[in-house]
Amino acid sequence: MGEAIGAMLASAVGIAISPLPLIAIVLMLATPRGRGNGIAFTAGWLSALAIVVTVVTLAGSGLTTTGKTTPSWAYWLKLVLGVLFALMAVKQWQGRPRAGHENAAPKWMQTIDQFTPGKAAGLAAVLVAANPKNLVLAIGGAAAIATTNTFTGAKTVAAVLMVLIGSLCTLIPLGVYLLGGPRAGQVLTGWKTWMAAHNNAIMTTVLLVLAAKYIGDALTGLA
Repeated sequence: MGEAIGAMLASAVGIAISPLPLIAIVLMLATPRGRGNGIAFTAGWLSALAIVVTVVTLAGSGLTTTGKTTPSWAYWLKLVLGVLFALMAVKQWQGRPRAGHENAAPKWMQTIDQFTPGKAAGLAAVLVAANPKNLVLAIGGAAAIATTNTFTGAKTVAAVLMVLIGSLCTLIPLGVYLLGGPRAGQVLTGWKTWMAAHNNAIMTTVLLVLAAKYIGDALTGLA
């Protein structure tokens, strides 16, 4: 079980510290429909991430024989994902705002006070499945689980933990909002401001670390 959990941990943490979902849910919680939309957004995120992780884990496990040597295709997949992580890290760094400038906020952020719970859940699903960084991180982590030489039960536990860890970016803000009392709004605003300011540096670092890990594992396995 430890092998499966360790294989997905870096990817799960990378998803968890993704700034966009945290910023989105904090903005939602500050609207008149904050409670309902925040719960719907979190549920949508959990569901979408669970679907991606489950599909990839099942598909990869079907091509891997438990207890046998890791197949060569698993290392080639890691190599491809590692290269993708490296390319995304370069793009993330190149897209950082220059001194004295700020990146324009996405259009959906400007209309977030008009969201319904259904639209909030839909946005969460889009941020999981249609955001390249989150999708590749989810696929990479799930593929890493699938290709470990562990049994089904261990892979299931690892997949569940990956979904929960990857959803901390929505679960923690929602928990602070529901249980944090009068200071919750101030705390969440501080988090949002910090994440927005350091978004590029955070994601560039995470993507470079994952690129090095995946490419290193792939080259070692193929050699």
